Amino acid sequence: MFRRNFLFGVDSDTANVIGVTASDIYQPGKGYGFVTEQNRREQELLKISELNSGFDTVYWYQDENLTHLQNDESGCFLDSDAEISLLEKKNGEVQEGEHRRIPLSFKVDVPRQGNYKVTITIRTGEPMKNVLIFTGRRRLGFLGDIPGNSVFTHAMMVNVCDIVPRGQTRIYTDKTLDITVVADKPRISEINILETVCPTIYIAGDSTVTDQSADYPYAPGTSYSGWGQMITAYMNDKIAVSNHAHSGLTTDSFRKEGHYAVIDQYSKPRDFFFYQFGHNDQKLEDLKARGGYQTNLLRYISECRDKGAYPVIVTPIARNTWKGNDGSYNDLLAEYAESCKEVGRLAEVPVIDLHKCSMDFVMKMGLEASKAYFFPNDYTHSNDYGAYFMAGLVAKEIVRVCGHHQEPGYRFLAKCVTEGFGAWPPAEKIVLPVKPKRYENVTNPAEGAKLLSEIENLNQPADRVAVLDMIIKTARFFPTNVYNDMFTDVVGHEWYAGTVECAYQNGMIDAGLVENGCFHPEKAVTLEEFLVFAMNGYKSRKALPKETACAYDDKCRDFTRAYVRAACAIGLVPSDGSTDLQHIVTRGEAVDLCRKLNV
Repeated sequence: MFRRNFLFGVDSDTANVIGVTASDIYQPGKGYGFVTEQNRREQELLKISELNSGFDTVYWYQDENLTHLQNDESGCFLDSDAEISLLEKKNGEVQEGEHRRIPLSFKVDVPRQGNYKVTITIRTGEPMKNVLIFTGRRRLGFLGDIPGNSVFTHAMMVNVCDIVPRGQTRIYTDKTLDITVVADKPRISEINILETVCPTIYIAGDSTVTDQSADYPYAPGTSYSGWGQMITAYMNDKIAVSNHAHSGLTTDSFRKEGHYAVIDQYSKPRDFFFYQFGHNDQKLEDLKARGGYQTNLLRYISECRDKGAYPVIVTPIARNTWKGNDGSYNDLLAEYAESCKEVGRLAEVPVIDLHKCSMDFVMKMGLEASKAYFFPNDYTHSNDYGAYFMAGLVAKEIVRVCGHHQEPGYRFLAKCVTEGFGAWPPAEKIVLPVKPKRYENVTNPAEGAKLLSEIENLNQPADRVAVLDMIIKTARFFPTNVYNDMFTDVVGHEWYAGTVECAYQNGMIDAGLVENGCFHPEKAVTLEEFLVFAMNGYKSRKALPKETACAYDDKCRDFTRAYVRAACAIGLVPSDGSTDLQHIVTRGEAVDLCRKLNV
């Protein structure tokens, strides 16, 4: 059995105890260390959120070092409050909304995939309020206050498992374990890791369940979160959680895109399979509630039982959707929730009715009050407050449905449920962070150029999603881990859904390129259309030049004229009007043009 004991703040001379100081930065060969902005920039695998702590800097701080580690006799720490104050002073402005903090993340290599009991100790001088401890891919392990002059110890069960990251098409091996502390002055004094054999809850589902990453400086209200990454807060250390839900997935694509293969490889008898789908199935004709959707669920249940494991169906979480004509609640998933119950009756499987519980809550709160539990301007995806609350509903349902079940395994599951860490009320004001003015023209073209060098098939015509992917890389944005259904022909499970969402959120998709709610993601791009995408990406980093007439004014559509003029002004196209705006751009041409953007 693998065991590691880390003592922070001092060099240890004790056998089997590894001393850790502020200078111990994670390197693969070393096997442990802190993860900071610097080594995240230097190591490719640290850039993939799903293989790490799930915390990434907001894009305008990507080239800054925010994590300044220190140590004393009580451990290693960083002064998050001081760092935020310094940023605000440098920026000359204070972000509105919630108090934001910088996380302290420590990473350890482990010998194999499996379950590990992690015990963290924090020795305090001053009291620590609103402390959050996350493990793995940002799964909540602790929420609360730690009194001053005390020794706080908390044990959590952590699952380490391979995964198919967002936007990737293959399974990535993962044998690392992450522990992250969020506080005004986060600190770690000791960490003990012990390999453990215990049952695992494997979760299959969509973006409302998945382990979402969070930007930092961090605030819970403006961080996407799925209830699957918060259910760990309601489980004791007798069971682990392995969340394989992903944005955009259906009961069909979960299998076809390789996510089920991971569960199939690592699951064992006495484990549990939780399935929550529906949000994306309802968009596809062959996955109707009483058609392919039900068939797929029954197949998963049969395969689960063949393994000697326990299946559990979860009805799809409710949205914050209301009818505009009479103000009544608009239940978009009723048919799929009923289908889940039918599957439960047919297969004699416990059904967690999250749909009803969450809908009751939303209807009680009303449209406006419910918004505090969802990501800003989103009616489907919860923030950290909402995910924690919804996970609490799931936990209560587990006890209700499984507590007196005839199968001993389900009764064991109910006994693993705790009351969590009490209420986590949303902040009074939840506002998305705004890029400080001093970052308007601060760019690093070299990083974007490096990403563009990886693009293949340069002689092929460039389609819309390929171009958006290039421009996002050029401007050094990242594809998001959600998709909000703004286009009827982008379902959400496609590799490019996060790219389209990122482009949409950052104003790169002009309404003139949308027809009857369709984006036509695989449509070949003309130079004129490329310039629309490119200049919208450009203005996310730099101010557009003053608009003046150019030689292309009578060669482009009205809605593209301002973009073409801007492109001409910065030298993206010849100023003499000699270029054909209607020719189809190749991927190679698009790469060359992106490099000229110099953002």
